[in-house]
Amino acid sequence: MKIVRLLLCAALAFAAGPAFAAYPDKPVKIVVPFPAGSATDLVARLVGRELQDALGQPFVIENKPGAQGQIATDLVAKGPADGYTLLLSANTHAANVGLFKKLPYDPVTDFAHIARLATTSLVLMVKQDFPAKDLKGFIEHVKKNPGKLAAGYGSSSSQVCISQIERLAKVDVNETPYKGIPLAVNDLLAGTLDFTCVDLGNALAQAKGGRLRGIAITDSKKSPLAPDWPPMGSVLKGYEITAWFVLLAPKATPPDIVAKLSDATVAALNKPEMREKLALIGMQPAPLKSADTMTFVKGEVTKWGRLIKEAGIQPE
Repeated sequence: MKIVRLLLCAALAFAAGPAFAAYPDKPVKIVVPFPAGSATDLVARLVGRELQDALGQPFVIENKPGAQGQIATDLVAKGPADGYTLLLSANTHAANVGLFKKLPYDPVTDFAHIARLATTSLVLMVKQDFPAKDLKGFIEHVKKNPGKLAAGYGSSSSQVCISQIERLAKVDVNETPYKGIPLAVNDLLAGTLDFTCVDLGNALAQAKGGRLRGIAITDSKKSPLAPDWPPMGSVLKGYEITAWFVLLAPKATPPDIVAKLSDATVAALNKPEMREKLALIGMQPAPLKSADTMTFVKGEVTKWGRLIKEAGIQPE
């Protein structure tokens, strides 16, 4: 019987091995929790193309915005753990723990962490005809109009960005949630909003278009991509918000598949041409492999929880 069992185990291992080695043998879906044109979507499309070239199968982007990313995240968490449904998310993934009283998933334990991808900053943006020209002038203008200015956010980072401005500058504004930053930008252009916080890539594009103007950047130091925008911390001491992006899979995804995806993703991000492509959308590559990505996300859950409490945001 012992010999029979050994032979059976060997046969099963042999059968499983080629299946993993052949992965992927059909298209892979990357679910994005924000709309087309968002920073997360742009990163997903860049990374998807690289993985398609490296692994020989299409990587198809599917946008499922809503509920601050919860809809897409829950879909993937409860989806098939076969490597053919992935989630490309942003720091909202960690921040939602502090923004909501209860989530239908755990952002750490319900996922296999494939790789961290890139980081970016946000930019405080206004229309060209906004009365203030710099951050000090912006704060003075908001103080003179308590509760009158409208601000829109379309992600956890943009929500915290606005709330931290309120806290550190001691100002009061009316906040409006959107399903994504591009939708908030549309209303800013239309005059419905007075300001918003926009990911750096979209901010650069809008500034180039001439209808919107950047006031300051949320990183702790100037960005080489936008040297004319000062750090928010230069006026509001302690202000620093950095956004990031990760690639995830359902927790039971076979380790062989996770490792294969992680290796291919990190290799793609280390290419000089990938750095150039990311710079065009305001990103910097920040690759981490699977285990380090999980450790990073755990730390970010704690960090964003602190930022949310500091900003006085009450969980929904």
